[in-house]
Amino acid sequence: MSQSSASPKASHPRWLRLTHWLNALAVLVMVTSGWRIYNASPLYDFSFPTSITLGGWLGGALQWHFAAMWFLAINGLVYLLINVFSGRLKRRFFPVSPNGVLRDLSAALRGKLGHADLSHYNQVQRFAYLFVIIDITLLVLSGLVLWKSVQFPLLRELLWGYEGARRVHFFAMALLVAFVAVHLVMVALVPKTLLAMIVGRKEHV
Repeated sequence: MSQSSASPKASHPRWLRLTHWLNALAVLVMVTSGWRIYNASPLYDFSFPTSITLGGWLGGALQWHFAAMWFLAINGLVYLLINVFSGRLKRRFFPVSPNGVLRDLSAALRGKLGHADLSHYNQVQRFAYLFVIIDITLLVLSGLVLWKSVQFPLLRELLWGYEGARRVHFFAMALLVAFVAVHLVMVALVPKTLLAMIVGRKEHV
């Protein structure tokens, strides 16, 4: 079938766009409320400005954090299951290799990485999206230890105890914020990716 006669298909289907924006909202609430929780008992010698935290006080921040935790876990699980059972995870995120990531990263830094087909992820994108799936999973697991430490003894031990889980949770949060920052920079450099994630973009298949 020729491209002209092929039917167009959205590069980002509705379920993907919906789960993406719900995840973004959940991450925003979790991070900002988490910063307020951190300020109540800092791990390190600094605190986050209260103007960028959510909850107003520790109890309020905890309520926002727990609500967003379930929201993120359920919505993220729906996203992952649809990706797995539809075959999209295998098609879009693999193959990925260190050499491929370095090659595409080098091309991106030289401004030679194409973005004409938004339905195709380069290897840097594949690595980044797989990384953030693993990172969010680690955030949820370490968060369970912080929330119900006694009920998850094996998980607590795997994360080096309660204090170890606090540090794992903190660094996983920091990596997630770094991912979001880089993601926003990439969107600013290729604005059509934002439009595609809002309304979808038709690609001939």
